[in-house]
Parts: sequence; structure tokens; C-alpha cells
Amino acid sequence: MGKPGMVTSGTEMMMADRLLPRWVPVSVRRYLLHTEYGLPIRALARLSGCHASTVLRQVRKFENRRDDLLVDEALECLGRRRFRNLDRASKEFAQMSAPIRNTPPCPDEATLEREARRVLRRLCEPGATLAVAREMEKAVVVRELPGGRTTRTAVVAREIAQAMALKDWIQSKGERGRIMRYGITSAGRAALKRMLYAGKSGEGLCGGQAAFGEQHREWGEKAVMEKGAKSPRAVRYNMAESPLLSLSRRKDKNGNPFLTDDLVAAGERLREDFELAQMGPRVVQNWDKFLTPGNRGQYEGGAGPAPGPQAARERVMAALADLGPGLGDVVLRCCCFLEGLETAEKRMGWSARSGKIVLRIALQRLKRHYEERYGKHGPLIG
Repeated sequence: MGKPGMVTSGTEMMMADRLLPRWVPVSVRRYLLHTEYGLPIRALARLSGCHASTVLRQVRKFENRRDDLLVDEALECLGRRRFRNLDRASKEFAQMSAPIRNTPPCPDEATLEREARRVLRRLCEPGATLAVAREMEKAVVVRELPGGRTTRTAVVAREIAQAMALKDWIQSKGERGRIMRYGITSAGRAALKRMLYAGKSGEGLCGGQAAFGEQHREWGEKAVMEKGAKSPRAVRYNMAESPLLSLSRRKDKNGNPFLTDDLVAAGERLREDFELAQMGPRVVQNWDKFLTPGNRGQYEGGAGPAPGPQAARERVMAALADLGPGLGDVVLRCCCFLEGLETAEKRMGWSARSGKIVLRIALQRLKRHYEERYGKHGPLIG
């Protein structure tokens, strides 16, 4: 063991890391090990298997967040009060892994997940914010009602609110007097979906993977009138499956949907033909040739388009040719390859927030192409 600020092996870092709860993010651990325990950035990077600039960015990020009340209190609780007056040279591994005296209680992983599931559900409600002040013993979730009225929907332990702020599940929305207000973030919504799905699905071999996949889904219902039916049938679908469905939920300056249902249908029709034609690149082994005795050992891998129905391929090529460069590229990326608008804008060299306007123009042209070439309800499949 060396003096503070010097690292000789990864064992020392592991011993200090055991002082922190399991739910603490990796970036927070590195920040505390550098600022409170005195481990150099290059030593942290070498022992963590990452570049030193990565650790430096993480340290600067949380140093800039010390102005946040909950984040600062969480770092104070986890850092200075746990590492303070810790003589590393005279501590054994078992003694260092034990809790330090006079340390405020930190929630364990199960408690944090249980309380966060309750609080984050309340914060998802319209007009809900988490309010906390320095002199308050606990935080409260307050929801604004019509007419300027407010109601309290949940009470949160202060250490739970600190942990949620440290994990970026809630973010400061400003200060009103002496009260700090926090709102739920996109990371908090994703974590809530993951926790809710894990609670419903139970344990299993693929439970963790399914829970992480569920955080990217947003389920909704739409009334669909089937042929021969007397009344519409409610269909459950994933609203976050494609960028078109996400844009269709946005409103323009007049309060109308940014993408109407007919434009979304045109984009989904192109995507359906694209999938039927199997025009995506082949990324797996061609086992048909491998298992053929005459071609065994003669397989030549390629990333070209896989063979598919010729009619669907011709419909896709005709639509892209009618749209032309630019418009055809954006519908191909967003409708067929399901790229986000930000990714499409960067790869095509467009300015920020211009892709949604070009995509709407392209979908209008695509809708007109289908109506002029196949009629209003064609081409039918099946």
C-alpha cells in the first residue's frame, strides 16, 4: 500500500471500490476514487481498461454537476464521509469493506429499485415535479392541476432522491425560491420501463435481455377496421418502432400532427416491400452452399442483397427512382433501415433539425407515387 495519490496495483482500487454500493454508476466510482481517494487519472484508466481522456471527461462531468443540490449531497455522502480519515496503510481488506461509522445510510439496490419504481411512475404524470430544499427532511412529488392548484402525490426519502439524481433518472428544472424542482429524464423513463417489465416477466434466462429491450418500446392502441367486420378492433402496437411513428405523435405550430396517418402508411408500405424483397445486406453464413457436397469449401462470402421476391424489389426501386437523390435517401434510411433523424442528418451532412422537414416532403412525394402508380389501395399483398 502506498500513500494517498499513489497506486501500485488493482487490488488497492478494488478495496476502495468495495466501500461504494453496487448501484453507483461506473463513472461516479471513478470520480470518487480520483477526487476522494486520490487515485491518479492515468492509473484509473490503466486499471479500468479505458483511455485516460474517458476518465477525465467523467471527472469533469460530475465536478460541473456539484451545483446540483441532490447530486452534491449524494457525492458528499458517498465520497467524503466514506473515505474521510481512512488510513489505507493500516486497513485490511475485510476491515475496509465494512461500513464506516457515522456514515448516513445509503439505500441498497433492492430498496432503490422498489422506491424508484414508485416515484418515477408519479413523475411520469403530466405536470409532476419532485421538489426538495436544503432544510427539508424528505422530497415530495407535486403535480400541478388546472386552475393553479397543486397536489402531493408521493413522499420520497432524501437518499432515494439523491441516488436517482446521481443515476440521471431525474434532472433539475430550476429553482423556485428555496425549492429545487426536478423532472424525469429519458434515462429515467427507460429505467422505469425496464423495472416494470422485469417485475411482470419474473426471472428467466432471457429476462434481463427482454427487460432492456422493453425500455425502448412504447405501446399504444389504434382502432383498425378489418374487412367484413361490423366494428373496429383495437390493435396494440409499438409506437417507438420506427422514426415515423415517433414523428406522428408530434404537433406542429397549429396543433396538428406533424405526420398524418396517410404519410405514415406510405412509409410503412415502402418498408414492407423492402422487407419482402430481402434487400438488406446478408450478414450470416450461407449454409445452403456449405452443406452442398459439390460446393463444399467453395463458398465466397458477400454482403450483397439477398435474393427475394422480384415484384417487391421492383416496387421499391420504382419508388426510390421516382423520389430521386436526397428524398429517396432519407426515406430509405428512416423508413427501411430505421435510422433516427439525428443519425440520418449527420451521415448525409444536413443541418440539425432539418431532416424532419425533408422527410415529410419525401413522404408526400411517396404517397403521390403510390396513388398514381397503383391506386389508392394498391398494391395488395397476399
